[in-house]
Amino acid sequence: MKTIGIADTTFARYDMGHSAIDELKKTGTGFRIVRYTVPGVKDLPVASKKLIEEQGCDIVIALGMPGPMQKDKMCAHEASTGLIRAQLMTNKHIIEVFVHEDEAKDDEELAYLADMRAREHAVNAYDLLFNPEKLTRRAGTGLRQGFADKGPVRYR
Repeated sequence: MKTIGIADTTFARYDMGHSAIDELKKTGTGFRIVRYTVPGVKDLPVASKKLIEEQGCDIVIALGMPGPMQKDKMCAHEASTGLIRAQLMTNKHIIEVFVHEDEAKDDEELAYLADMRAREHAVNAYDLLFNPEKLTRRAGTGLRQGFADKGPVRYR
């Protein structure tokens, strides 16, 4: 049986882990879920690596909500770099799902964005693990997680 890890934070203003887990349960079967919650985004790389190495996760969804300040953006960048390194160290996918507070105009839109982005990336993680051909069919289609899709561009 495959294992999907959910790494999330207490710093986030929305429970993105709950949304991802809920969506995974709707999406398919044949896996178990392990959740590991840490304080902030800079803790996500080690949480993700621990989920892979200690809990046997085949893929991890790393969920975070950096704040709107420049300092928060720097922390998000550092966390992102750490997640990339953790992927390379473990040879496993870690799907980074960050929702920056300044992406939304108000709290209602922020909650919607966090919920939808977590759900849509949960499906992506499931497909990476069980149906990678679905992702191949969607290549170049301009999909966006959370907000409206952009659609493909055409040449000639």
